[in-house]
Amino acid sequence: MIIVCPSCKRQHKIDEARLSDKVKAAKCIYCGHKFPLPRPQDAQTQDPKGGDRGGPKMRRIAVSLSKGGVGKTTTAVNLAAGLALAGHKVLLVDTDTQGQAAYMLGVKPKAGLTELMTGEVVPEDCMLEARERLWLLAGGKSLAGVKRLIARKDFRSEMMLSEALSPYDDRFDYVIIDTSPGWDVLTINVLFYANEVLIPVSLEAMAIQGLLEFCRSLASVQAYHKELSLKYVVPTFMDKRVKQSEEIYSQLEAHFNSKLCPPVRYNVRLSEAPGHGQTIYEYAPGSPGAKDYRELVRKVSGNEKLWQ
Repeated sequence: MIIVCPSCKRQHKIDEARLSDKVKAAKCIYCGHKFPLPRPQDAQTQDPKGGDRGGPKMRRIAVSLSKGGVGKTTTAVNLAAGLALAGHKVLLVDTDTQGQAAYMLGVKPKAGLTELMTGEVVPEDCMLEARERLWLLAGGKSLAGVKRLIARKDFRSEMMLSEALSPYDDRFDYVIIDTSPGWDVLTINVLFYANEVLIPVSLEAMAIQGLLEFCRSLASVQAYHKELSLKYVVPTFMDKRVKQSEEIYSQLEAHFNSKLCPPVRYNVRLSEAPGHGQTIYEYAPGSPGAKDYRELVRKVSGNEKLWQ
């Protein structure tokens, strides 16, 4: 368990197994400040701003595919924003060195995932409230250094992200993790942290090849992380004017069946919205792109009556 001194903001790691129930307070070894010792059951009922909250277990959804250009970040941002609009508390984690999630939301965080994983900044100051009920842990170029740190770790390197994100456990309804293209140590860390995978796949032949390769890599992680499951496949860039789109969608439907989500249609408004620092719901709420992402939010949340 990690606790933070309310006076100097330094972090302390505590072995819960050696902690007696009679111990009610802790003393900071840095500044000497004494403060009440939080218990795990207390942390599970806190919201991101410190208030009490109950509810079901936090869902951790990785938006991932090795191939680039399939709409991963667009899907992660608009899914997270849609869930927040539906009343859920959402943490969006950007693990891409491009750091595009912050750009798409029109915010400039002073800290993010790098500072959290290196311990340079306390967890509360690493995340930014980008919208009501939507918090962001930003990515960026500095994550390249984090990848080197992970690669140099000898033991349990695949759990570094899980350990870094543990202060946020059960403080949100959803954690949506956007991943970078390719297959690297940070992507593996994401998959060991998540318990659900959502795969956006553009309706083109090369993306299908990338999907098959990713599914094989995913199976190698599932061998060690039994709770991880492929839950959603989201076809993107659907264009009914193109015959190939219909053909590939039919192949996906035959192979993935109930995991297949309604397609996100090709829509120029989706590519315009990031330039204005807005989600699709803010930039063009009546567009096909907004309608399709609302449908995805209904599917993921299990609430088919949302916005109806």
